[in-house]
Amino acid sequence: MFAYYLELAVRSLRRSPGLTALMMLAIGFGVAASMTMYSVFRGVSADPIPWKSSQLFVPQIDAWGPGHRENGEPPITLTYIDAMALMRQHRGLRQSAIAPIWRSITPPRSSPGTDLIETRGYAVYSEFFPMLDLPFHHGSGWSAGDDEHRAAVVVISDHFNQEMFGGGNSVGKTIAIANHDYRVVGVTKHWNPQPEFFSLFRFQPAEPDFFLPLSFAVANNVLSDIASDCANGQSLRTDFAALLRSDCVWLSYMVELDSPAAAQAYRQYLDAYASELQQLGRFPWKPNNRLRDVPAFLNYRQVVPSSTRVSLLVAQGLLVVCLLNTIGLLLAKFLRRSGEIAVRRALGASRASIYAQFLTEAGVIGVGGGLLGLLFTAIGVLSVGVVMPARLAALARFDPTLLSLTLLLAVTATLLAAIYPVYRASRVPPALQLKAS
Repeated sequence: MFAYYLELAVRSLRRSPGLTALMMLAIGFGVAASMTMYSVFRGVSADPIPWKSSQLFVPQIDAWGPGHRENGEPPITLTYIDAMALMRQHRGLRQSAIAPIWRSITPPRSSPGTDLIETRGYAVYSEFFPMLDLPFHHGSGWSAGDDEHRAAVVVISDHFNQEMFGGGNSVGKTIAIANHDYRVVGVTKHWNPQPEFFSLFRFQPAEPDFFLPLSFAVANNVLSDIASDCANGQSLRTDFAALLRSDCVWLSYMVELDSPAAAQAYRQYLDAYASELQQLGRFPWKPNNRLRDVPAFLNYRQVVPSSTRVSLLVAQGLLVVCLLNTIGLLLAKFLRRSGEIAVRRALGASRASIYAQFLTEAGVIGVGGGLLGLLFTAIGVLSVGVVMPARLAALARFDPTLLSLTLLLAVTATLLAAIYPVYRASRVPPALQLKAS
């Protein structure tokens, strides 16, 4: 029976090609606008490490006091004093303090006059790599002993390895970063989670180039130009030793806790730590700590830009407008065939048969609109950087999931839009229509 209704639908659509094309264009354009913005929204709001995000937590300790709180919240980064205390006491399964590093490096295989390579890396501890499940091409991360002995070792990315050594297994080779020589112990596979949830949840266009031990970086002034936030607004960029002793915050921190009970115990530990500092006189105020997992911290930091949400709502509104226009066109098309409907009803066709016939026709329109929507969506995803920041546009992906959703949305939306026109057409009284004919 479906094949019969499909044949009727194709015949009907061929009789009015202009109207058919207009409806398919409306559906395709509306669906494409919606799905293009959805692809961007999906990219910026996706869980960067979904298999483990509920076990990774960001601790916050209030080192500034009530007079410097924003909405009652403590700073999102830690002082060096607090970060090192948490590392020493080690109450988590795995944990690491994290500091960003930017350096200009001369490629070892370069010729005179070659431009420097602008690199971005992080100073971390050895547990950073298993905690965040970094994938390795060659070698591995360094050991806890390397942290303790402040070893000059480094893990580099596959892309950075290609730039510096021409690819291949570079484990054991030496690389110069920030006027220090480091022995390469590992080369990671491509790893660029968005946002970079392990460091202030920023969106970055490229993966980190290298990771080196934070203990070595502190001992050898590799972080001497680190940016920090201080309660009094001062800058300690020129006095790194004073920064280490101060209550300025500059270190990101992440801890792995493998159960809700472990997370609760860690919260109690943070409060006990802050209470002890209160008794010692360092923090005159009551403990004001936070411990959020990755999804909760994403929500707290409002990582998804408001402009992306607004653009998605506007695109969805455009889809609604296109559907309203399609409803009007379908209503005019179906009611124009009242005579045909009356004859079918007089010959014994049920209202269900009328519904099936016209919904099949609407489904064909939906499939056509969906195919156009796929084309428009692909163009939209490739061109979204024209109207949005490149760092956000780069997160949009036209993948099989988006392809399937586009087709499903087009067909479903068209069928929903057809319900009222089909209902009106099926209510045509056969006797009156035949008499009028």
